[in-house]
Amino acid sequence: MSRRCELTGKGPMTGNNVSHANNKTRRRFLPNLQDVTLLSDTLGRGFKFRVSSHALRSVDHRGGLDAFLAKAKAEDLSDAALKVKKELAKAAAANA
Repeated sequence: MSRRCELTGKGPMTGNNVSHANNKTRRRFLPNLQDVTLLSDTLGRGFKFRVSSHALRSVDHRGGLDAFLAKAKAEDLSDAALKVKKELAKAAAANA
């Protein structure tokens, strides 16, 4: 399983461990990923995603999964999230 957020695309970054003697060795900074089930108000069901804690806060801030996916860029989303976004667009078109 990749270490990449399914909603924001946030992945591992690299940097240095710096010792007291100022020796530098390479290290990785991994995103804080959580397995969560996010509920869609429009579709009336939950979807499982592996997202960063930052993305969870963003979803809450924007008013839920539906609002987040409506504003999200397609290149940041995973295949599963893109599929949900298309389902939401189809449901919105059917209701309008």
